[in-house]
Amino acid sequence: MSSNSFITMNNIEKAFNGVPVLKGVSLEVEKGEIHALLGENGAGKSTLMNILGGVIEPDRGTIEVNGEEVRITDTRSSQSHGISFIHQELSMVTDLRVYENMFLGSELRNKLGFLNVEEMCVQTSNILAELGVEINPKKYVRDLDTSYKQLIEISKALLHNSKLIIMDEPTSSLAEHEVKRLFDLMRNLKQSGVSIIYISHKLKEIKAVCDYYTVLRDGNVVGSGEVQVENLDNITKLMVGKSISEERFNHYSELGPVALEVTDMMSEGLFKAIDFTVRKGEIIGFIGLAGDGRTELFESIFGYRRKYSGEIKVNGQIVKMDHPYQALQAGVGFVPKDRKENAIIKDLSVIHNMSLSSLGHFEKSGMLQAKKELNTFQYYKEKLNIKVNNPRITIDKLSGGNQQKVIIAKWLEVNSDVIIFDNPTQGIDVGAKREIYQHIIELAEQGKAVIILSSEASEVLKLCQTIHVMYQGEITARLKGEETSEDEIMRYATGFRKLRYNQAFR
Repeated sequence: MSSNSFITMNNIEKAFNGVPVLKGVSLEVEKGEIHALLGENGAGKSTLMNILGGVIEPDRGTIEVNGEEVRITDTRSSQSHGISFIHQELSMVTDLRVYENMFLGSELRNKLGFLNVEEMCVQTSNILAELGVEINPKKYVRDLDTSYKQLIEISKALLHNSKLIIMDEPTSSLAEHEVKRLFDLMRNLKQSGVSIIYISHKLKEIKAVCDYYTVLRDGNVVGSGEVQVENLDNITKLMVGKSISEERFNHYSELGPVALEVTDMMSEGLFKAIDFTVRKGEIIGFIGLAGDGRTELFESIFGYRRKYSGEIKVNGQIVKMDHPYQALQAGVGFVPKDRKENAIIKDLSVIHNMSLSSLGHFEKSGMLQAKKELNTFQYYKEKLNIKVNNPRITIDKLSGGNQQKVIIAKWLEVNSDVIIFDNPTQGIDVGAKREIYQHIIELAEQGKAVIILSSEASEVLKLCQTIHVMYQGEITARLKGEETSEDEIMRYATGFRKLRYNQAFR
């Protein structure tokens, strides 16, 4: 063990229901080090960090802080040792204000014992300012974009003067300029002696900001070393056990008739003058920075939002989407980007989450046909490679990637003509990403019209025949996927370059 080590985890073992998840894992992080923890979904990363964060206890193994063995039994004991955990699935209380979330459990009080609201607001504003963010500390969290919620979680860790911050996919909801600001902050924290464990599936980010890496696969450490001297392809091979191609996914589906046509859609303050079509067998993409309006646009098309004007046609028929049920009836499916809030019911079983939108497929005379439901799930489990031994457990027990596969299975069973994916691989490892991309291609080959909303230019470039770029609620360009580049996409997405949509490629 290094004399400069802050955290040392020795031979950590953990099993759930008799199934080993961690098999003698050791991890050492020095003071002022940014350490990448890598691996596929289900490799054991979250379990290892949940042990360090006090969420669960190990079956065997020891933890040392500053060279002294400690026992971390709960989140408070973890925090008492200077450890903060920023989870991928944000854990904010949306019905509280920003400052209330920041000081939850450690509220400031005046000499009379009353809450010192103004001081908490001042400290909240000061911490957020370090991230270059201006948010009214008295604003309710439910009214904030996801990217701001992520930044508040990071600020909360800074507020508690943590010595080690665990960041689980911190950039999954951030725009490019916010990612750069976060990396600058991480480098400043490193200079001040704060250690960071950084969990991400974006290897370019790892190369940009991390010093060392450790790779887990199937509950074992399979590699570690210095990031700057290692080839990213080799790290990928360690993660998935094989080389993963970064090339474009070519698909040659024969395009059918127009499945979805949108004309002059507008919602005040969100988006305006939106026109596009998608044909059966076609995959199109929508991309932009945070606040570009693409999510709100497609939430309106799916009936989540009712305040819009314009015309929507599905299979040539004009439809008014006032409720998601109407979208389902019209043949439109939607996989939202926020699994926790909008896509799963965490206290419901894996199998019931799969069948929730298509219960009519499993009913007979008003009774649920459990065997048919199970057989259907087994089909999708094999088709999508869903890693779960018992489909009756609650879905929150699965990794993020496997939860996403269950959501996709749900919409495959619905059998919609048009399927909208909002950030379909957010927080998912490179191996699972490739699997999901392949399933999206298969949907197009089956004659489905597929729409991908993404914050990653590389993702839409891999999959989409046509890419629509949005900036401040408008479509600024329509580009051919095979002919454009990440740089060109970002010039339109940042407003640096702008085309009238009607002048774009036809």
